Amino acid sequence: MQYAQVFKGKFLKRPNRFVAHVEMEDGHIEVCHVKNTGRCRELLVPGAAVYLEEGKNPGRKTRFSLIAVEKGERLINMDSQAPNRAAGEWLAQGGLFAPVTLLKPETRYGDSRFDFYGESRKGDILERHFVEVKGVTLEEDGVVRFPDAPTQRGARHLRELCRCQEEGYFAHVLFVVQMEGVSYFAPNEATDPDFAAALREAAAQGVEIRAVDCRVTPDTMTIRQEVPVRL
Repeated sequence: MQYAQVFKGKFLKRPNRFVAHVEMEDGHIEVCHVKNTGRCRELLVPGAAVYLEEGKNPGRKTRFSLIAVEKGERLINMDSQAPNRAAGEWLAQGGLFAPVTLLKPETRYGDSRFDFYGESRKGDILERHFVEVKGVTLEEDGVVRFPDAPTQRGARHLRELCRCQEEGYFAHVLFVVQMEGVSYFAPNEATDPDFAAALREAAAQGVEIRAVDCRVTPDTMTIRQEVPVRL
């Protein structure tokens, strides 16, 4: 996935979860939309280099959206829409199942709306897949975790995926790590023990749990390779 117009700046402050103040390279201050409502406290620290996408809608309140940040030597994409966009490209290329005969985003099942529904064929057998995508930006010493804040919705999705599996679908959770070169993925037990328990329960019931990292540049993010999962 690729952004059109990207500019560099310096993060100053985040008055609320929707906006950030950024000093641009020419010295003026922009109030930007933050495309991630998570806490991101370890990422958005004063003085951090950030990257902004220029919006295309002339009627929007802010000209720019904050999409990426430098954390030490790492460049981390923090756009909450980017994982689904990158996953869609990767899935269409057979990343999880192949050959792909159908791929639909945002498909409802039961009380949940999953990120993708897909179909593939093995001979005369039709295989039906539900995929839930989770973007991961929380990193410490090479270990990445999800979530960075409690998420009842996330645990509910996992339990719905167990139902899918029981009813003959192939169910997948894909953690898209929005950076590269990490050691492994693990659920954030300390922050959300219910999600961690639901993830282990899903794995025990046959839901496929996968994590992949991404090659990130200021204006692109592309799924790169598998990351070990430790539950």
